[in-house]
Amino acid sequence: MSLSKFFVDRPIFAGVISVMIFLAGLIAMTALPIVGVAPIMVMWFGFDWPSKAAVVALVTFFPMLVNTLAGLSASGHMERDLMRSYGANHRQTLTKLYLPAALPFIFNALKINATLALIGAIVAEFFGTPTQGIGFRISTEAGRMAIDMVWAEIALAAIAGMTFYGIVALAERATTFWHPSYRT
Repeated sequence: MSLSKFFVDRPIFAGVISVMIFLAGLIAMTALPIVGVAPIMVMWFGFDWPSKAAVVALVTFFPMLVNTLAGLSASGHMERDLMRSYGANHRQTLTKLYLPAALPFIFNALKINATLALIGAIVAEFFGTPTQGIGFRISTEAGRMAIDMVWAEIALAAIAGMTFYGIVALAERATTFWHPSYRT
């Protein structure tokens, strides 16, 4: 039995306890201050991209998980009963009911994570890149008291974050055009 089938198809009581235990551990991990965890990730994974990827994964995993689980449980009992009455198997129910219902939630998480990933990467660069990156530039220029360069790097990061958000929003618009939130 697959994990997604367990969390999606099981009765409320059987899945709630497992999900609560799983989410409690993730909440504890998410509550860790990223400024404190980033140097540890750099020590574990080195100065190259794996340390930055680990920090970004730590920052973005929980919002993605919470929104995806909320989206997978967004379908109503009537829709599930209709799929059962049609004789749909689990794969058909997942692709025709659960995933379309979860898409708006997933895109919401992706929009949130578009900026969180950028922040996580900058924090990781702040602590773990000796020669390159926006975080390194902010740290170096702040040490030199070149506030104009610091603000330029911050503006560049803001533009990049808005661009990433816009790309995800356009993909959401193209993918979930059928959703009631886009009807006028």
